[in-house]
Amino acid sequence: MPFNIDAALGIHPQALAVRSRRAEILAANIANADTPNYKARDIDFRALLSGAREKQMNAPLTTTNVAHLPDAEAAMNLGGELMYRTPLQPSIDGNTVDPQAEYSQFTQNAIQYQSSLTFLSNHVKTLLTAIRGD
Repeated sequence: MPFNIDAALGIHPQALAVRSRRAEILAANIANADTPNYKARDIDFRALLSGAREKQMNAPLTTTNVAHLPDAEAAMNLGGELMYRTPLQPSIDGNTVDPQAEYSQFTQNAIQYQSSLTFLSNHVKTLLTAIRGD
Protein backbone atom coordinates (compact mmCIF):
# COMPACT_ATOMS: atom_id res chain seq x y z
CA MET A 1 0.00 0.00 0.00
CA PRO A 2 1.60 3.33 -1.05
CA PHE A 3 2.07 6.02 1.57
CA ASN A 4 1.42 9.65 0.67
CA ILE A 5 3.18 12.00 3.09
CA ASP A 6 1.22 15.01 1.78
CA ALA A 7 -2.06 13.33 2.65
CA ALA A 8 -0.73 12.29 6.05
CA LEU A 9 0.34 15.80 7.04
CA GLY A 10 -2.76 17.48 5.64
CA ILE A 11 -2.97 21.23 5.30
CA HIS A 12 -0.56 22.03 8.14
CA PRO A 13 2.62 22.59 6.08
CA GLN A 14 0.75 25.11 3.93
CA ALA A 15 -0.68 26.77 7.04
CA LEU A 16 2.84 27.21 8.42
CA ALA A 17 4.01 28.79 5.17
CA VAL A 18 1.10 31.23 5.13
CA ARG A 19 1.58 32.12 8.82
CA SER A 20 5.28 32.70 8.19
CA ARG A 21 4.53 35.02 5.26
CA ARG A 22 1.93 36.89 7.33
CA ALA A 23 4.50 37.38 10.12
CA GLU A 24 6.84 39.02 7.60
CA ILE A 25 4.07 41.35 6.39
CA LEU A 26 3.02 42.31 9.92
CA ALA A 27 6.66 42.92 10.90
CA ALA A 28 7.03 45.23 7.89
CA ASN A 29 3.95 47.13 9.03
CA ILE A 30 5.38 47.54 12.54
CA ALA A 31 8.76 48.61 11.17
CA ASN A 32 7.11 51.28 9.03
CA ALA A 33 4.80 52.67 11.71
CA ASP A 34 6.47 56.09 11.44
CA THR A 35 6.97 56.16 7.67
CA PRO A 36 4.86 58.88 6.01
CA ASN A 37 2.27 57.59 3.49
CA TYR A 38 3.00 53.95 4.34
CA LYS A 39 -0.10 51.80 3.90
CA ALA A 40 -0.50 48.84 6.26
CA ARG A 41 -0.86 45.51 4.42
CA ASP A 42 -2.14 42.08 5.33
CA ILE A 43 -3.18 38.82 3.71
CA ASP A 44 -6.44 36.93 3.95
CA PHE A 45 -5.31 33.77 5.76
CA ARG A 46 -8.62 31.96 5.29
CA ALA A 47 -8.69 32.58 1.53
CA LEU A 48 -5.09 31.40 1.09
CA LEU A 49 -5.64 28.32 3.23
CA SER A 50 -8.82 27.35 1.41
CA GLY A 51 -6.95 27.81 -1.88
CA ALA A 52 -4.17 25.56 -0.62
CA ARG A 53 -6.74 22.97 0.44
CA GLU A 54 -8.31 23.01 -3.04
CA LYS A 55 -4.87 22.58 -4.63
CA GLN A 56 -4.16 19.65 -2.32
CA MET A 57 -7.36 17.90 -3.39
CA ASN A 58 -6.48 18.24 -7.09
CA ALA A 59 -4.07 15.81 -8.68
CA PRO A 60 -0.48 17.00 -8.26
CA LEU A 61 1.60 17.81 -11.33
CA THR A 62 4.33 15.38 -12.19
CA THR A 63 7.44 16.15 -14.18
CA THR A 64 8.46 13.70 -16.85
CA ASN A 65 11.73 15.42 -17.70
CA VAL A 66 14.41 16.99 -15.50
CA ALA A 67 14.16 20.18 -17.59
CA HIS A 68 10.53 20.74 -16.50
CA LEU A 69 9.87 23.52 -14.04
CA PRO A 70 8.33 22.62 -10.67
CA ASP A 71 4.75 23.66 -10.05
CA ALA A 72 4.05 26.78 -7.99
CA GLU A 73 2.95 24.85 -4.91
CA ALA A 74 6.17 22.86 -4.86
CA ALA A 75 8.12 26.09 -5.11
CA MET A 76 6.13 27.41 -2.10
CA ASN A 77 4.66 30.24 -4.13
CA LEU A 78 1.79 31.13 -1.86
CA GLY A 79 0.14 33.46 -4.29
CA GLY A 80 -2.61 35.51 -2.82
CA GLU A 81 -2.97 39.20 -2.99
CA LEU A 82 -1.75 41.62 -0.36
CA MET A 83 -4.62 43.73 0.85
CA TYR A 84 -4.53 47.16 2.40
CA ARG A 85 -5.73 47.44 5.97
CA THR A 86 -8.52 49.95 6.60
CA PRO A 87 -7.35 52.31 9.35
CA LEU A 88 -9.54 53.07 12.33
CA GLN A 89 -7.95 56.48 12.70
CA PRO A 90 -5.63 57.51 9.82
CA SER A 91 -2.76 59.80 10.68
CA ILE A 92 -2.16 63.22 9.19
CA ASP A 93 0.91 62.04 7.26
CA GLY A 94 -1.06 59.34 5.42
CA ASN A 95 0.32 56.38 7.40
CA THR A 96 -2.35 53.74 8.09
CA VAL A 97 -0.38 51.61 10.57
CA ASP A 98 -1.94 51.28 14.02
CA PRO A 99 0.99 49.97 16.10
CA GLN A 100 -1.15 48.47 18.87
CA ALA A 101 -3.35 46.61 16.37
CA GLU A 102 -0.26 45.40 14.48
CA TYR A 103 1.37 44.14 17.69
CA SER A 104 -1.84 42.35 18.57
CA GLN A 105 -2.13 40.75 15.11
CA PHE A 106 1.56 39.78 15.17
CA THR A 107 1.22 38.15 18.61
CA GLN A 108 -1.92 36.28 17.59
CA ASN A 109 -0.23 35.08 14.38
CA ALA A 110 2.85 33.94 16.35
CA ILE A 111 0.69 31.92 18.75
CA GLN A 112 -1.19 30.31 15.86
CA TYR A 113 2.11 29.58 14.08
CA GLN A 114 3.48 27.90 17.19
CA SER A 115 0.26 25.90 17.59
CA SER A 116 0.43 24.66 14.00
CA LEU A 117 4.11 23.81 14.43
CA THR A 118 3.43 21.86 17.62
CA PHE A 119 0.54 19.98 16.00
CA LEU A 120 2.67 19.14 12.95
CA SER A 121 5.60 18.05 15.11
CA ASN A 122 3.36 15.75 17.17
CA HIS A 123 1.83 14.35 13.98
CA VAL A 124 5.30 13.54 12.59
CA LYS A 125 6.25 11.87 15.89
CA THR A 126 3.10 9.77 15.68
CA LEU A 127 3.93 8.73 12.11
CA LEU A 128 7.48 7.80 13.12
CA THR A 129 6.15 5.73 16.00
CA ALA A 130 3.81 3.91 13.63
CA ILE A 131 6.62 3.31 11.11
CA ARG A 132 9.01 1.99 13.76
CA GLY A 133 6.28 -0.09 15.39
CA ASP A 134 7.03 1.12 18.92
